[in-house]
Amino acid sequence: MPVVAFINAAPADALPSGFAAFRKGLSETGYVEGQSVTVESYWLDGQYDRLPALIADLVRRRVAVIATPGSPPAAAAAKAATATIPIVFGVGDDPVKLGLVASLARPGGNATGINFFTVEVVAKRLALLHELVPKAVRVAVLVNPGNPAADLRDLREAARAIGLQIQVLNASTIGEINSAFATLVRERADALFVMADALFTGRRVQLANLAARDRIPAAYSQRISVEVGGLMSYGTDLADMFHQVGVYTGKILNGAKPADLPVLQSTKFEFVINLQTARLLGLDVPETLLATADQVIE
Repeated sequence: MPVVAFINAAPADALPSGFAAFRKGLSETGYVEGQSVTVESYWLDGQYDRLPALIADLVRRRVAVIATPGSPPAAAAAKAATATIPIVFGVGDDPVKLGLVASLARPGGNATGINFFTVEVVAKRLALLHELVPKAVRVAVLVNPGNPAADLRDLREAARAIGLQIQVLNASTIGEINSAFATLVRERADALFVMADALFTGRRVQLANLAARDRIPAAYSQRISVEVGGLMSYGTDLADMFHQVGVYTGKILNGAKPADLPVLQSTKFEFVINLQTARLLGLDVPETLLATADQVIE
């Protein structure tokens, strides 16, 4: 059976629906895990330093496809390590800018996939947080400095346009997340903006609990953070992204070449509000926001 290496930077229990969507995409192209394809899943738990050795091993063993949904550093590492093994990525930034493909319409090499616009929606998420907390002036931004894909330029520009002050807080471990919250309380931040990162996805319960304890309104990139008590999220439908990566992986197993498969772009975006959390924080959610939300958790 062909071997597909599935790499994600989150903990194994963070994205069960994403992995299921990936397998569903594979099955739609005729590949059922354990019957006609072997899927080796690697969950990095935010430890990006594991990538070089992992990718080197996969290249040495000549796996059939390397699938990296939601992990730009893994896609970049794979692209740097092999020009022959097909790579199917899901990245939140422009894959041309990242050096993964020559163009969206004609990838031209051994990589293709989907762009799910994490970077592009940053300004929109910040604007929604500002609407939800209009009195906020100082916004703490939680970022993992160990993530090579972390880029705050768009966020800084968006904050400047709205008139918000940004304070960057770095965290790459559980302990550093606790320290970051101690700092934002001490510095009296009005709100928290959590950058998209596998570590923060895996620690979403910890983040939601700390934000509730310190009464800090927080914005996230994914709905699963709001489902465990986060205030709000805005971003692309990640299950759809995982599904598309699975479909493209199956197509390549069926003989398609990555160079001939155009890079897809996400079209599904989700705005989710946790009304219970808003009440606990003493926030009055404007009717306009409730009307535009894709889901309101009561």
